[in-house]
Amino acid sequence: MPTRAWFPTYIYHEPLLRAGLARFNAELADECHRIRDYDAAGRRWSAKNYPGGYTSYASLNQLHKISSTFADLERRITRHVRRYAAQLDMDLRGRTVQMTDFWVNLMPEHAAHSLHLHPLSFISGTYYVVTPPGCAGLKFEDPRLDRFMAAPPKTAQARPANRPHITYPAQAGHVILFESWLRHEVAANVTTAERISVSFNYNWS
Repeated sequence: MPTRAWFPTYIYHEPLLRAGLARFNAELADECHRIRDYDAAGRRWSAKNYPGGYTSYASLNQLHKISSTFADLERRITRHVRRYAAQLDMDLRGRTVQMTDFWVNLMPEHAAHSLHLHPLSFISGTYYVVTPPGCAGLKFEDPRLDRFMAAPPKTAQARPANRPHITYPAQAGHVILFESWLRHEVAANVTTAERISVSFNYNWS
C-alpha cells in the first residue's frame, strides 16, 4: 500500500459484562437517584454549571470509595481499562492503572455536556446506565482539527476514520474508554426520558 495510517486515535467500546446487566443497571440507576437526592452541594453546583441536569463531578467524585455498588462497578471497569492500556502499548513501568475519579451524570430533556477533556488522567470513560431511544451519544473531535489550516472539507462520503467528528451511540450496559486528552461532548438530550451515565478517570501509579 502506498498510503498508510499513522498516529491513530483508539476508542474502546464494549459491553461491561456478557449477561446480567439489566438488574445491575436498574439497581445502579436507583443509587444514582439517591446520590442526587442526598447531594445538596452537587445540586447547587449543577444548577450553575450543568443547566437542567445533575452531576456529582464537583461534590461526590470518588463514589467507588464510599459505595459498595460503585466499588463493584470500578472492579469490572478496571478489567477493561487494563485491556485498553495494553492495546495502546502503554509501558506502565511496573505500575498499575488506578481509578481516581468516579461520578454520576443525570441528563433529563435538554441537558447537554459541552466540549471538554479530562486533565490529570490518562484514560477516561463512561459507563451507560439508562439510555432512552434517541438520546445523544458521545461525540469525539479529531485532535488535529486546529492544525488543518488550509485543508478542504471532507466529502459527505468520507470514511469514518477520516471524518473530523465521530459519535458513538449511548448504549446501556456498555463502557466506552478513550485517552483523556481527546476532546468530546454530549449534545442536548432531545428525548423526554432521563439519560443516566457514570464517568471516570484513571491514572497509573
